[in-house]
Amino acid sequence: MSITENVIRIRAEIEKAALAAGRDPKEIRLCAATKMNDAAAVREAIAAGVDCCGENRVQELTQKLSQNAYAGAEIHFIGHLQTNKVRQVVGKVSLIHSIDSLRLLEAVSKEATRQGICQDILLEINIGNEDSKSGFSPEELPEVLEEASHLSGIFIRGLMAIPPICQNSGDNNKFFQKMYQLSVDIRTKKYDNVCSIALSMGMSTDYREAILYGSTMVRIGTDIFGARNYATSKP
Repeated sequence: MSITENVIRIRAEIEKAALAAGRDPKEIRLCAATKMNDAAAVREAIAAGVDCCGENRVQELTQKLSQNAYAGAEIHFIGHLQTNKVRQVVGKVSLIHSIDSLRLLEAVSKEATRQGICQDILLEINIGNEDSKSGFSPEELPEVLEEASHLSGIFIRGLMAIPPICQNSGDNNKFFQKMYQLSVDIRTKKYDNVCSIALSMGMSTDYREAILYGSTMVRIGTDIFGARNYATSKP
């Protein structure tokens, strides 16, 4: 199937999952995970109606920006962000999904303040407490929010998570449910730069389940563009 056909199919699946959960399908944004896809593929996805494009790698983001690949859609950064590359991302994207440490949070704040802007961000939660993944633990979240409340140049729009790889449909529901509860809990916090509206969770294998548990943004790569060929990928 073409990229356009895939986007239409995914939109239908999002609508079906949202209605099953008693939600308005318009509440859920479709973010095309564009890693390892060229400018032409990105443009086709945008023309097909994705809400935003999420880039994982700073080098690809910079290259595609120079090619005007994202015209007509918001740009998000959804991959791991190193502090030494913050300047290449802050102010270039609408939303950074992957703020996974206080050091990175402070670096983004410093750069946004230097530029005189307010950068929207999400806090990444290591919801499965996996050693192989970055992110804040659920238990750290209150302290992180308190620290963030004293920083300028940032606005926390919500949370993001990548649950453990599951073997069976529904295995990650407990993690999605916990993420939803965390997002509800922080809505009670009275910080000027925190607004827990966005809940970014769900990818090609599990976005339907994520929507059932409150996701407001799903990050889809393979189901839109096809399987990535990592054998030819450059580091």
